[in-house]
Amino acid sequence: MPFGSNQDTSAAFLSREDRMTACPPPSPATGMHVETYDLLIVGGGVNGAGIARDAAGRGLSVLLVEQDDLASYTSSSSTKLIHGGLRYLEYYEFRLVREALIERERLLAMAPHIMWPLRFVLPQSLSPRPAWMVRLGLFLYDNLGGRKNLPGTETINLDRSPRGIGLKPQKGKKRGKAFVYSDGWVEDSRLVVLNAMDAAARGARIETRTQLTQAQNENDEWIATLETKAGTVRQVRARMLVNAAGPWVDKVLGRIGRSNNNRGVRLVKGSHMILPRLYDGDHAFMLQNPDRRIVFAIPYEGEFTLIGTTDEPWTDEPGKAEISQGEVDYLCATVNRYFEKEITPSDIVWSYAGIRPLYDDHAADASAVTRDYVLDFEKPEKTRAPLLSIFGGKITTYRKLAEHAMEHIAEVFPTAGKAWTAGEPLPGGNLPGQDFDRFVADLSSRWPDMPSKLLRRLARAYGTEAIQILGAASVPADLGEDFGAGLHAAEIEYLFAAEWARTAEDILYRRSKLGLHVPPGTETEIDAYLSTLSRCVASL
Repeated sequence: MPFGSNQDTSAAFLSREDRMTACPPPSPATGMHVETYDLLIVGGGVNGAGIARDAAGRGLSVLLVEQDDLASYTSSSSTKLIHGGLRYLEYYEFRLVREALIERERLLAMAPHIMWPLRFVLPQSLSPRPAWMVRLGLFLYDNLGGRKNLPGTETINLDRSPRGIGLKPQKGKKRGKAFVYSDGWVEDSRLVVLNAMDAAARGARIETRTQLTQAQNENDEWIATLETKAGTVRQVRARMLVNAAGPWVDKVLGRIGRSNNNRGVRLVKGSHMILPRLYDGDHAFMLQNPDRRIVFAIPYEGEFTLIGTTDEPWTDEPGKAEISQGEVDYLCATVNRYFEKEITPSDIVWSYAGIRPLYDDHAADASAVTRDYVLDFEKPEKTRAPLLSIFGGKITTYRKLAEHAMEHIAEVFPTAGKAWTAGEPLPGGNLPGQDFDRFVADLSSRWPDMPSKLLRRLARAYGTEAIQILGAASVPADLGEDFGAGLHAAEIEYLFAAEWARTAEDILYRRSKLGLHVPPGTETEIDAYLSTLSRCVASL
């Protein structure tokens, strides 16, 4: 770390006055050389990071490039669920649901600090589906994936259960019955970062804000041109290219002179809004609408409720997306149909939208487009270097997708090691006994003068890696300046050094959701601090 090392957080932190003068400007570059890798992976979302981790762990040399920050787009804009996809059973996606259900419990064990079980309440009073159909679907959901640790489905009376509090009475002034089932929560963008961290720890090189501008074959290798946001251009060699660019998968194929072989990506926008907390309890709701689409209501960041998602066709260029007025109206109407607390668009605290790069199965309805994935492998030939392109996929199945990708990659690299990720924890996930509360208690014992709220937040974000941030500190002041909501200089420096964070947005909305809690002006202060860190590193 550039300041306040992992072992000594008593080191001096930069004051506001010193930030712009503490370090000299960066030295000019002194030379270039062409690096060679086994794999060049394009795309720093969950699929790209997952493949990088798996490949690096099998002994391959890996370079991953991402045009912006890790998880900048689709992988930070999900509904934050580790789930089998209950509604996909309606579309007969049995293979996908089974694979996702098996992966659900594996993932929950790999990173219990950023993933945990969640119970979902599915009210029936406004359901367009008969109760017998929903119960049959839940029976399949409970048994299709060999559930071991999560509790199964139960039926409750919402008029008698605390889980009905906050819901609006319906027919006959009754809330009626509901089914309660299990799935899981995930901090989606942190999942991406942890995979990238583990890949780097196993030898992979991760380069953010670096774009593949073109690539061509030379004999049986790729010669790729990379350009950074700062304008630095260089070439690298790779024996194989993996196109995991998500919404840009077709764009990347165009840059490297390859067709998509009649495969395609269908872009669908999903939007979410964050409201002041609508109900008490740590359970979520799955809300069924008259058009048979579903919307989730999920506890979020302690003080809020997350509402989403929508499914709208996206015909513009891929990139940043925002919630539309039509989506706001749709989600608000859903909330007001189910909850006693009436809301209007003015109640929205924050919203986010992402473009999902789904495999185009030519379904007429965007909600019905498959969430399954397709791997398009172009085998090596004499003058044609191998290429693997990823179409579709979902967060829950990212690890399995990476294993399937490695089956193709192993055809090019037969000496690559065997599959290994199924039981291996992600960074910070090696909690004693996988018991999060016990780990927080251990932190409180070791750092008794630190606020319990701060320790719990650090434990949730970083797991056992939180110890690196706390270091030799005794009280919060030892962690340096507090930028708001308990975000101290030591944490910012850790994120800069270990997690590729380079902007306040990276920290406040992807590495965390502290942007919902910090005071106005915080973003400017953090950007100034990060700018100084960048200059200092460049001058070394």
